[in-house]
Amino acid sequence: MLRVVEAFRFMDWRKSLGYTLYPLLVVLLFVPLTLGAQDSGQPSQNQNPPQNQNPAQTSPAPIVPPESNQPALQETSPEQRAQVLREAQARVNARRKIRVRQIIADTYSHKYELNFGGAYLRFSPGKSLQRMNEAGWQIGITDFRYGNLGLTADFRGYYGTSYVGPNPYSVYNPSISQYTFLGGPTYRFFRGQHWSWTAQGLVGAGHGNFGTGTNGLPPQLIGLFTDSTALNVDAGVSADYNLGPALAFRFNANDLFTDYNSTFKENRGAALGMVYRFGRR
Repeated sequence: MLRVVEAFRFMDWRKSLGYTLYPLLVVLLFVPLTLGAQDSGQPSQNQNPPQNQNPAQTSPAPIVPPESNQPALQETSPEQRAQVLREAQARVNARRKIRVRQIIADTYSHKYELNFGGAYLRFSPGKSLQRMNEAGWQIGITDFRYGNLGLTADFRGYYGTSYVGPNPYSVYNPSISQYTFLGGPTYRFFRGQHWSWTAQGLVGAGHGNFGTGTNGLPPQLIGLFTDSTALNVDAGVSADYNLGPALAFRFNANDLFTDYNSTFKENRGAALGMVYRFGRR
């Protein structure tokens, strides 16, 4: 009986020992497998890179200065520099032409011109008397309603002293005066940035006071024309120098034809003054 009990005790000890050894064996087998898997998943830091890998792909690209990426500038030839200068000059000239056209359009788009100033006339006061110098004033207004063609109204006054020579009436160098009232077409045949040229033909009446300085003596007794109103025709050319779009300096040269006492005379004169432009077409 005692042997049987000891046999059962021995069998229980073997079972308990088996229960203890089996888990220990499982742990001993599982731990090496786990460590091996971790070693195969993480490469070692001392491991050399594969031989077939391109070093240029693994190493960072060198930093190149920005100017090294640009192509080197080649020295330009004298012909190329001259071409660049010609193109720049052409652009400047084109802009200047546009600006000049704008100035011309602004200057000559005015509808009215008022001119005024001093006048001079080399006048013959009688049929057989020598010519004399007369000075005076001139004022006119022009309406440019047809482009460069306008209508002008012109008024002038001339004053001077005539030479009648020795006479039995003891009248020497009497003063005379005359006035003109003219109108007609004016044509501007040149328009520039600084200069313009106009021509005009005027016709009207002139009134002469030839006996104002004779102390009551009839002027015809000493060779002067009688006080009268006669036909006057004027033909002239004007040159305007523009001081601005609305203001200009004018010089006028003209021929004044008179018919006092039915005696046709050509009298050359000039006028110097200013032009004021106003109004818009």
